[in-house]
Amino acid sequence: MRTVRALAGLALSFVVASSATGCFIGRAIGKSFSSLLDSPRAIPNKVTQPKRPDARLAALWVGHATVLVQMDDKLVLTDPVFTSSVGQISKRLVEPGIDPDNLPPVDAVVISHMHFDHLSLGSLDMIQSKVRALLLPRGGLNYLTDFGFPAYELARWQSWEKDGLRVTAVPVMHVGFRYGVDSAWMTESFTGYVFEYHGLKVYFGGDTAYDATMFAQTRERFPDMDLALLPIGPIEPRSLMRRYHLDPDEAMHAFLDLGAQRMIPVHYDTFVNSVDEVGDARARLTAAEKRWELGERSVLPLAIGEQRVLVKREADKSD
Repeated sequence: MRTVRALAGLALSFVVASSATGCFIGRAIGKSFSSLLDSPRAIPNKVTQPKRPDARLAALWVGHATVLVQMDDKLVLTDPVFTSSVGQISKRLVEPGIDPDNLPPVDAVVISHMHFDHLSLGSLDMIQSKVRALLLPRGGLNYLTDFGFPAYELARWQSWEKDGLRVTAVPVMHVGFRYGVDSAWMTESFTGYVFEYHGLKVYFGGDTAYDATMFAQTRERFPDMDLALLPIGPIEPRSLMRRYHLDPDEAMHAFLDLGAQRMIPVHYDTFVNSVDEVGDARARLTAAEKRWELGERSVLPLAIGEQRVLVKREADKSD
């Protein structure tokens, strides 16, 4: 298996080197190599007990696309990455917002697609004793090693449910291959998810480009969303990235299309994996907010390691 992956990686390197995007990727890799000797920025006072007794709905941004979502007594973890790099070349800039040892048992871990910064086998190995179930898009089981937890593939609109927690795969616009050579058959191996529990609804977009019809379909099936976790990077070069990734303005479009009450932006300022500078995505999101009438809706950027209680228990008011 390792030999196959190594050969696939070499094939991908050849594809990248010979493609029209090779120049951009070369610049991104150059940025990562230039920071190889730098240690990730430390997170002071990390959360050590993330399961909050006062929360009906809470979110802790671990970094990149990794968010620990609490829905009453259930925990869902998105695209877990705790390693110091992804794909061996993309360097982590900031420590994970929670140490894996402090992660409680997680009812569902979801993987949006097979890219190294979303499916991290090393990270799954770190937390495998905490994982009660792993959910992946179609074809994803082929990329797993022998972990000690149950894993299930979900096709579009298919649901998994246990003890009242329901997770549904919803459409996104991205690509699902891991090594390049597998793009021929991994044509539907990318997904977003909606989590439902006790009347709460949370959307996780993984990686996605903008498509108004797609987001409208999700809203039609899941109205009154409480929270949307939406990526806002990488941004540049836009001529390439718009085919696969939301920029901050498009993320605002998606937020309103989904009809969610709150949005937490993710997928930025964690790894060196683009030509964007740290702070670009957040600044553009702030500018985009000013161009939109949000009404009672709110955009809630978190610092890596920050946990926010969004809906409090009993008679307490939401933030």
